[in-house]
Amino acid sequence: MERPWLSSYPTSVPADLPASEFRSLGELFSDRCKKFRTRAAFSCMGVIHTYEEVEANSLALSAYFLSHLRLQKGDRIAIMMPNVHQYTTIMMAALQSGLVVVNVNPLYTVRELEHQMKDSGAKVIFVLENFAAVVEKAQKSYAMPHIVITTMGDMFPFPKRSVVDFVVRRVKKMVPAYHLPTSIGFRAALAIGSRLPKPTPVSVGPSDLAFLQYTGGTTGVSKGAMLSHGNLLANIAQAHAWVSPHLSKTQDVLITALPLYHIFSLTVSLTYFSIGGFNVLIPNPRDMKAFIKELRTHPFSVLGGVNTLFNALLNHPDFATLDFSHFKLALGGGMAVQTAVADRWKKVTGVTLSQAYGLTETSPAVCINPLNLDTFNGSIGVPLTSTWVSIRDDEGHAQPANVAGEIWVKGPQVMQGYWHRPEETKHVLTDDGWLKTGDIGIMSETGFVTIIDRKKDMIIVSGFNVYPNEIEDVVASHPQVREVAAVGVPDERSGEAVKLFVVSKDPSLTEESLRTFCKEHLTGYKMPRYIEFREDLPKSNVGKVLRRLLKDPVSPA
Repeated sequence: MERPWLSSYPTSVPADLPASEFRSLGELFSDRCKKFRTRAAFSCMGVIHTYEEVEANSLALSAYFLSHLRLQKGDRIAIMMPNVHQYTTIMMAALQSGLVVVNVNPLYTVRELEHQMKDSGAKVIFVLENFAAVVEKAQKSYAMPHIVITTMGDMFPFPKRSVVDFVVRRVKKMVPAYHLPTSIGFRAALAIGSRLPKPTPVSVGPSDLAFLQYTGGTTGVSKGAMLSHGNLLANIAQAHAWVSPHLSKTQDVLITALPLYHIFSLTVSLTYFSIGGFNVLIPNPRDMKAFIKELRTHPFSVLGGVNTLFNALLNHPDFATLDFSHFKLALGGGMAVQTAVADRWKKVTGVTLSQAYGLTETSPAVCINPLNLDTFNGSIGVPLTSTWVSIRDDEGHAQPANVAGEIWVKGPQVMQGYWHRPEETKHVLTDDGWLKTGDIGIMSETGFVTIIDRKKDMIIVSGFNVYPNEIEDVVASHPQVREVAAVGVPDERSGEAVKLFVVSKDPSLTEESLRTFCKEHLTGYKMPRYIEFREDLPKSNVGKVLRRLLKDPVSPA
């Protein structure tokens, strides 16, 4: 198979990855903690942990897992918390111990948590106390053998620990009452592990599972994508091949605002950990005042996000007053970056938004734009090193350049399959290793891929294909529009019609003026039939607009 995208590679980026020097993520963590021992590794709410401290804490927790709880290689542990120091400690300890991490959205409902725990068979759950009441209710359906509860301040020094926990519990009242008498505190678990002998190392190889990363996938109910140590090591190496020419000679500062339980944020964070970066964890990016305070404190160089996060920052009056002199890379993923947002971002920060593309099933990165572009080009870039992308029709035949079809992906980052769901796996993975993404796109003669839309989100108006991303991109460029989402709704005349959901910046914006604007920029069959103004749009916890909830307001999030 030809790889036309190689002609678009920067000269420093290799076409193929060399063999990994590490067999597992645990080996990578151990090596980097020693190599960068005295460097700052993570910061959360002003408290910094060095690489040496990260290793000490993760080894103590590994002893707790293996020697105290007697967990075995392959056992699953769940982590239900936002971006705090505890998450990185638990995650690294689990992977060093040969355990499988099950990332859990801390805002899950009882039903969603029950499903994920039953499906994964997790033996331990680590939960921030703010969400322990949900775990208590889920226990009635699935009794988790071990529950470890942590507080926001658990990994802060005294007296900050006590002050933070008092404010969270008593002032902000963010901890609903719960009763979990068999649980243990995180600090107690860490103390037990620190008193135990160092456990015998567990042999972990590239094919062993590292994460069960739950996703809606291309179809159906939430299911666990089986991501191996080899999958993540490959994607980290692929990402590093692209960012390495842009690294600082000293130390890059990464702002991690998207939650680490999301695969995009997780892999970006691991990539910068692997090169000795300094990772600033943002527990709640919706608290824009506190978020911007962190941005003002640290001379940040890299920020990953989704379109809604970039848009929210741009719409905060304090964002434009920040010092962007160290800022080099802005990585957009998770959803389409709108041109209007990208243009404003460049004007305010001086940095071009580099759009990338991936899926949970690909660990996640598949494509990325060259990081030295002067302007936003609207594409998702070219396939990463050692990654193959093919545009296929409904029969699976490869399409020529500039012809739309489903995006198929093949590479070392592609998952092993869906946990305990062989039929679902067979639906998306071919016998020769191609993943059918469910996304519709085109590839140029030089290998640049442009997403047209999700296959299932496509709107068919009188036989014409209408793609919501295109509609949203046009409407978002209106100066009085803050956010927009487009969905297809049933229509007697045309089969389906376009409906817009709009959050305005200015209350003077009217349906009539917006229709006039759309008429100037969209052909007739793409025109919205219905427009509804709202105060906000439903979003996932990484800020992705949930179109399905706009189509069917009673659907579960």
